[in-house]
Amino acid sequence: MSLRDLSSYLQALYERLEKHFGKQDWWPAESDLEIIIGAILTQNTSWRNVEKAIANLKQGGLLTPSGLKMVDDKTLQKLLYPAGFYRMKARYIKAFITFLFGDYGGDLGKLLQENTESLRRKLLAVEGIGEETADSILLYAGKRPVFVVDNYTKRILNRHGVINGQERYGEIQARLMKHLPKDVDLFSQFHALIVQLGKCYCRRVANCAPCPLKDLPSTM
Repeated sequence: MSLRDLSSYLQALYERLEKHFGKQDWWPAESDLEIIIGAILTQNTSWRNVEKAIANLKQGGLLTPSGLKMVDDKTLQKLLYPAGFYRMKARYIKAFITFLFGDYGGDLGKLLQENTESLRRKLLAVEGIGEETADSILLYAGKRPVFVVDNYTKRILNRHGVINGQERYGEIQARLMKHLPKDVDLFSQFHALIVQLGKCYCRRVANCAPCPLKDLPSTM
């Protein structure tokens, strides 16, 4: 697929998905910290379970940097239980909070003002934050034009011939960002639409008949 064809294909894919699913308004959160905690908690679980854990944190008055710093490990684990892997995720959240206070004095605003490349590098050094989680933080909390590549993205692009399934995260991300306008709203909406497609139709066992992309050719 040529560079020009890939740009046209991605535009057509986006338009089909937006027409079918509509505007997504993702990420659902009341604060940047909630986005970040949600990005950590959503690893290996459904968003419904993440919402339960976040509700527990809010009910306990702990969804603040100082609250998460002061809460003891056992209490935090109990509150995060609905999200699964609660001991591990409690450790990851504590690691992020330690980083936030160590490098920025607990000021999330200062963290989000940092240069994108530098901040991404620092986030990836925090236990429990991989590329997808770091980029979710950058895009949704930091409002940076960084495309998030998740398993749905890989599966859909592989099935439609955009990638061969062997590419690494960075290769896929670079290919997408090279052929899309660098726009935060576009990246947010596109990622959310891909997630909806993956949940509804492009599952591990594909349900192609009702899929809005069923007659979209893999090459253009």
